[in-house]
Amino acid sequence: MDVPLLQGTPRAILLRAILLTAIIALIDWRVDLNISFGFLYLFPMLLVGTALSRWQVVACALLCTLLSDIFDPFPFTLANSLPGDILVFTSLAGSGLFAYEVARRRRHEALALRRVEAEVNARREAEEQLEFLIDSSPAAILTMSPDGVILLANRAAHRLFVVPDYQLPGRNIRRYVPSLARVPSLEDTAQAFRTEMQCRGERESGDVFLANVFFSTYRTAMGPRMAALVVDASEDLREREESNLEQLLAGSRILVGAVSHEIRNVCSAIEVIHENLVRAGTLRANKDFEALGSLVDALHKIAAMDLKQTTSHAQMGSIELAEVLDELRIVLEPYCAEADIQVTWKIPREIPPVWGDRHRLLQILLNLTKNSERALAQADEKRIDISVTVGTHTVSIRVSDSGPGIASPGMLFQPFQRGADSTGLGLYLSRAFARSFRGELRHDPARPGCSFVIDLAIAGSGEALSHATDTTAVAR
Repeated sequence: MDVPLLQGTPRAILLRAILLTAIIALIDWRVDLNISFGFLYLFPMLLVGTALSRWQVVACALLCTLLSDIFDPFPFTLANSLPGDILVFTSLAGSGLFAYEVARRRRHEALALRRVEAEVNARREAEEQLEFLIDSSPAAILTMSPDGVILLANRAAHRLFVVPDYQLPGRNIRRYVPSLARVPSLEDTAQAFRTEMQCRGERESGDVFLANVFFSTYRTAMGPRMAALVVDASEDLREREESNLEQLLAGSRILVGAVSHEIRNVCSAIEVIHENLVRAGTLRANKDFEALGSLVDALHKIAAMDLKQTTSHAQMGSIELAEVLDELRIVLEPYCAEADIQVTWKIPREIPPVWGDRHRLLQILLNLTKNSERALAQADEKRIDISVTVGTHTVSIRVSDSGPGIASPGMLFQPFQRGADSTGLGLYLSRAFARSFRGELRHDPARPGCSFVIDLAIAGSGEALSHATDTTAVAR
């Protein structure tokens, strides 16, 4: 409780103490009673203690003791008055010093309180700015407990995982980013993680996406925590794979163009020799005729030449087919949604690892699904079915659509088909890639619409496909 006499500056308090001392001295002087009013000096000493230093308080106590002696109605005798003066001085000095200590502590507490209030205000302002920054961030930001339970999530996180606002806290991150649930917490290891990774993410609806995750583990007063920033990188993956496919086809067109040039040269030579034979009038035992036979044979070899299987540029090895299909799903579904194409997936829970090249297998699947998208552009029913069947030694991926089907199945897998988009190299190269890692790409005419099957050898299997045991065989 604040006392009005103690309010104000030290100078104002000191003036009040002087005035109060003068009043007490005047009363002690003017009032003619056998009573000593020296005890009243306790009140100005309390005021003095809040405004002066220790030695000044002691000096004031000594002054008040002298005033008490001067105006004391009893005669001064050393034997009787000295003990009383000592008692008065001690009482006044003690009261003043007590007030000094109380005031000093109160000033320190007030200063500490102001410092704490300033820190609280600064912290509150920083928290408000941080909360605004996190809430307005386009990236998903989450904090989690050691067991993966989401404690805080911003609006971007709810949008990314397609969860209604304020419903993510309390759920487990394993449902949305399984890789984060496998990060060791500080309860299990002393090592703190501050790193990034690219992994699979899943929305509430079951749609998957490629996630770039930046995360760190740390300790708080409530225990270990993990903070993560999650960004949808699906668009980057789509653009990269689309660009890779376009570059692949462009490079292949250059290669086949060079082969076509050689074919034209041979044809020109045949034409010249043919004219010579016409002018000669006979074919028997004619060297030009024999040369014509050699040139025709060379022409057949060039025309039938296909891309040889080679593993020099392929990173062939054991791959997880489920991860490749997840990447395909990330790339494919947005385009199909824009084109109103329904995509159905029939993928077993357990798929054994297969032999292959992750990048080239994804290119094959992209080429097949792109062909299906073009075929379904004018179809009444637009549907693409992707399924996986696990056999004894092989895993088969079937890509089917509800389109009009293939008009001339016998012309498949041949470049430069009449009516094909660009050079018609997509299927030609896709089968060559499949065979480059002991696989096969085939068309299944028994299915309605259009259906292609990719056969892949199971990793660790002692047997490969019967048509792909020789990795240097020519793909036909």
